[in-house]
Amino acid sequence: MQVTSEVKKNLFKTHGGSETNTGSTAGQIALFTERINHIASHLETNRKDYANTRSLLRMVGKRRRLLNYMMKTDLNGYRQLIEKLNIRK
Repeated sequence: MQVTSEVKKNLFKTHGGSETNTGSTAGQIALFTERINHIASHLETNRKDYANTRSLLRMVGKRRRLLNYMMKTDLNGYRQLIEKLNIRK
């Protein structure tokens, strides 16, 4: 199951300020986190799905770059987002 448009709107509304603010860094990180969690759960049952493994690694790298950018520009927002999304274990 893909991330539906209702879920995307809800993510951007809670993290990006409004549901049409799809360019916000926090909203994009939240969307990548949702997609990463979905693909990770898929890969637990389908271990040999190498195409999704590669796309998961690309998404993790892209989220990492966005997190680095957010850490440089808005440190307090970065810390709140990490805590809210439960990214760091």
